Amino acid sequence: MVTCECVHVIVSAPRGNQSEHRHETRAGRRTGAANHPRAEDLEDAATLLRALGNRLRLAVITILEDGPQCVHELVEALDVEQPLVSQHLRILRSVDLVRTERRGKEVVYSLADHHVAHIVRDAITHTQETQEKK
Repeated sequence: MVTCECVHVIVSAPRGNQSEHRHETRAGRRTGAANHPRAEDLEDAATLLRALGNRLRLAVITILEDGPQCVHELVEALDVEQPLVSQHLRILRSVDLVRTERRGKEVVYSLADHHVAHIVRDAITHTQETQEKK
């Protein structure tokens, strides 16, 4: 997985109007309609989003955002069985969202790229804002 080269820019609007959230490249060019992604980039993004498309995997990302965790720590935090946690970790590893490091007898999991935590947090924030409008 390649680390994202974009910069998150949030522009606040006056008087409580919606703020604009856009991505800019490190060079400062705004991404968007004038800069359509290639088909293979869209497919890679779809693969990433499919891997994130589960409540437990989203929870794993938010937990790992705070720092590396062993499987038993994730099991405790998620309150689910170890085989289920391991299955979801395998999926996240398969798309390079998490990486492992062996420390003695334990395997420690961490985020391969903290940008994915921003994607998850943005999705959570979006759904919360949507619920507030209803």
